[in-house]
Amino acid sequence: MKGKIFLIHWKDVEAAEYTRILQEDGWSVNFEAEDGSRACQQITKDPPNVVLIYLNRLPSHGRRTGEHLRKIKVTRDLPIIFVDGNEHAVEKTKEKVPNAILATTLDLERILSNFAHRS
Repeated sequence: MKGKIFLIHWKDVEAAEYTRILQEDGWSVNFEAEDGSRACQQITKDPPNVVLIYLNRLPSHGRRTGEHLRKIKVTRDLPIIFVDGNEHAVEKTKEKVPNAILATTLDLERILSNFAHRS
């Protein structure tokens, strides 16, 4: 196993598909597709190696979830990768969560390799 990812995407069918792809690549993945507060509770209870938040659907919800994770002591330094999103969503995310990692789906495998357990 490469490590644990918590994935947040506001459309459950797409979240399940992204989860499947990441699991096939060797990651253990949990996801949330409905409630940012529930996602934060799960992440705080069992912190993953990295959090993925997709910005291509309801980007303000994902951004608020990322901002909240930064305010919690346990998750303050947890790597958060915001994936995709239009130019406005990306710029707003840079402003609100300045130490987040911004990526496209095409970059994701390469970026995630930085957080994989080395065997």
